[in-house]
Amino acid sequence: MLPALIVELKWDTPSEGAIRQIKDRNYPAVLQDYGGEIVMVGINYHSKTKSHCR
Repeated sequence: MLPALIVELKWDTPSEGAIRQIKDRNYPAVLQDYGGEIVMVGINYHSKTKSHCR
């Protein structure tokens, strides 16, 4: 079984905040019957440097 992927994108905010939001808002609950691995990814876009961090 392939893993489910939950991605939260942020703008000029630490990527750790994106993971925290996934957990705080309980996004994985919609996948409770999935039975496979759930991968949570937080990505931050820096508006000044135009770079991405995870």
